[in-house]
Amino acid sequence: MSAHTYPSARTALVLIDPLNDFLAEDGKLSGQIGPMLDRTDLHAQLIRLAAAARDAGVTVFYAPHGLHEGVFDDLKHVLPRFQFAVDNQVFWEGTYGADFYPTLRPQEGDIVVSRHHMFDSFVGTDLHEQLTDRGIEHVVLAGLTSQTCVEGTGRHALESGYHVTFLADAVAEFTEEAHRAALEISYPTYGHVVTTIDEFLAAVVPSSTA
Repeated sequence: MSAHTYPSARTALVLIDPLNDFLAEDGKLSGQIGPMLDRTDLHAQLIRLAAAARDAGVTVFYAPHGLHEGVFDDLKHVLPRFQFAVDNQVFWEGTYGADFYPTLRPQEGDIVVSRHHMFDSFVGTDLHEQLTDRGIEHVVLAGLTSQTCVEGTGRHALESGYHVTFLADAVAEFTEEAHRAALEISYPTYGHVVTTIDEFLAAVVPSSTA
């Protein structure tokens, strides 16, 4: 069990990009990321994580990706992978691919923040405001992908003053190499705690006793 404890009312589980284009068999990125989703059993892991976090009194925040026409018009230098996403309308707002995967849809009491466009779920969104409005101090990160949006959001959370936890068995990446780099190098660098779903859940305590 982690030596750190998580007061339920001051802890947020942030689920990043549990969207059809990643998770559905007919999603636009499924063919590329599918083998790693299977290896990490990510679907099942995220389902049980979200349900158990709610039961423990932890608020679940959804941080979805979203792109639309003209989204990068103000940028002079668009990263090629994002240009690919625009050209192929990946995570295209209002479409099936940008919708939440059916078994990971937000439930009553969950918070859905505005859509991020690149790797950081804070930039251009209301995530920070939604967290601070609820007195959140502990940010626990899970979802997709290990080395991009999960890592990028964690870095921002750290520099914004939150206590940051990465859940090593609740993330996935396109390649084993990128996944391992996130878990073994980036997460210990940018997170206060790198742990598992079970260890995190065991460390959640009612806020009245924290």
